[in-house]
Amino acid sequence: MGRFIIRRLVYATVALIGATVIVFMMSRLVGDPRDLYIQEGGYGLTEETRLALEKQLGLDKPIWVQYGVWLGRVLKGDLGTSVFSRAPVAKQIRDKAPATLKLGLVAWVLATGMGIPLGVVAAVYRGGFIDKLARGFALLGQASPSFWIGIMAILLFSVQLRWLPVATQGEGFAVSHYVLPAFTLGWLASAGYMRITRSAMLDVLDSEFVKLARAKGVGGWTVIWKHAFRNALIPPLTISALLLAGFITGAVVVETVFAWPGLGRLAVEAVNNNDYPLMTGTVLVFAIVYLVMNMLTDIAYAFVDPRIRYS
Repeated sequence: MGRFIIRRLVYATVALIGATVIVFMMSRLVGDPRDLYIQEGGYGLTEETRLALEKQLGLDKPIWVQYGVWLGRVLKGDLGTSVFSRAPVAKQIRDKAPATLKLGLVAWVLATGMGIPLGVVAAVYRGGFIDKLARGFALLGQASPSFWIGIMAILLFSVQLRWLPVATQGEGFAVSHYVLPAFTLGWLASAGYMRITRSAMLDVLDSEFVKLARAKGVGGWTVIWKHAFRNALIPPLTISALLLAGFITGAVVVETVFAWPGLGRLAVEAVNNNDYPLMTGTVLVFAIVYLVMNMLTDIAYAFVDPRIRYS
């Protein structure tokens, strides 16, 4: 078990170093980084200012030295300064991260709580009305774009029925403000959960050890949840952590539709304002979240299926 975890840590470290190289090179592929500091409508930079920026950004050094200096700053928590707001990028990310984290967790719990039980029940009652209803729910969720679901939900529940607020996070943890964005964000994921869980359960329910458990007189739902579900858990577990990472880092459309003050909306604003330091900072944070969640998923495999830890 220890060797398995060490291998995963080494793989994650190598991948993280690769991610930092890609993010750093992105900031050099756009041209002279000093040009980013020319404000729209301005008259350019003086020669003295350009030389000062060259020294400040380390552009007078070889590219590998620039990468080392940049990586050292990142390890200290210094992601640079926003070109648009002149505020530290790390501070802006820290301010926006809690809103995205809370929305992602709520959406993940909602998607997991809906999708996995639906997949199990659909597999048990395969071909029946419940199975068809669950597959219809999954098909609609996967076919409908998130922005359309969000707009339609606002139109129905906020404008017409006036049951829920239109947008924003609200004060504290206002549950009513989370309902529409969390459902919009989680429907597609719950549809994926349902289809993957259903397929995995169908394979396990037809296996010999399930038939043997039933022949021994074990109760029906005990066989399903204790024997079949645990062996069918690997596919849903595979996407579970990655979906959570996706909710945290990829809720760009939902946060934009619902004016949610999170990292996704911050990334959109960085692109619109051509704020490259802020954009590279958010991309780096997104990459780190994905790598960490992927590593945790690999470690969770070893606890669910002991055969994996020895492979």
